[in-house]
Amino acid sequence: MEAIQAVVPALAPAQPTASPVAQVETSFGDLLKTMVAQTNEQQQAADQALQQVHSGGEKNLHDAMISMEKADISLRYMIQVRNKAIDAYQEVMRMQV
Repeated sequence: MEAIQAVVPALAPAQPTASPVAQVETSFGDLLKTMVAQTNEQQQAADQALQQVHSGGEKNLHDAMISMEKADISLRYMIQVRNKAIDAYQEVMRMQV
């Protein structure tokens, strides 16, 4: 059985390093790209697991359902982040300068 992993580990806070100069900054755009890539990988893994169940391969139904739920949760999370980003953008655009 697989160990449970976080849905989007790239968004977890980074551990502080010894020197702040060596710490690499990650932009919001890079975080979004990583999130989209991970969501895509999970969707593909779920599709592959489902195809193995349909073809009668080694994969059992429980593993396929778990991978499909992981992909669903990841997609829902990404959609919520997108919605919040759009709301923030619209709020900034409403501000008067």
